[in-house]
Amino acid sequence: MTEYRHTATIEMPAAELFAFLREPRNLPRYFPQMTQAEPEGGDAVHVEADVHGEHVDGEAWLKVDEDNHSLRWGAQGPHDYQGELSIADDGPAASRLTVILHSVRDADDAEVQRGLEETVAALAHTATAEADVDAAEQQGGWAGN
Repeated sequence: MTEYRHTATIEMPAAELFAFLREPRNLPRYFPQMTQAEPEGGDAVHVEADVHGEHVDGEAWLKVDEDNHSLRWGAQGPHDYQGELSIADDGPAASRLTVILHSVRDADDAEVQRGLEETVAALAHTATAEADVDAAEQQGGWAGN
C-alpha cells in the first residue's frame, strides 16, 4: 500500500476548519472530481465523482473523531482507497492540517502527490472564503450595513 502525505497551515481556527471538513456535503466544494456526497446514516456516504473521464457512483464511509479533530474515510473496491486527516491549533487563528492517503492503486506517485496538494489548497481556499462570507453576513454584509 502506498502512502501520500501533505501538511499545510490554514488561516482559520481549528474548530471552524473541522466543522467545515466534517460535513460530507462539503466534499464537492473542494474536491474537484467529486460531484455529490450525501450522508446515508451512520458512517455511510453515497458519493459520485468524475474520475479520468469516467462517472463513478458508489458507497464510502466517513468516521468523525470530534475529540481529536480528525476524520478517516475510504471506499471499498479494487484500489482499497483510504485516507485520514487531522487538524491542530497553530496559533489563535490558524490550523495545521495533515492529510494522509493510502491506496493500493498503481499510479504516478508525483501525480497523486500533486493532486493531494492541490486538493488541500482548494479546501483551504474554500473553507476560509466561506468563513469570510459568514463573518460578513453576521456583521451586516460586506459594506457593513
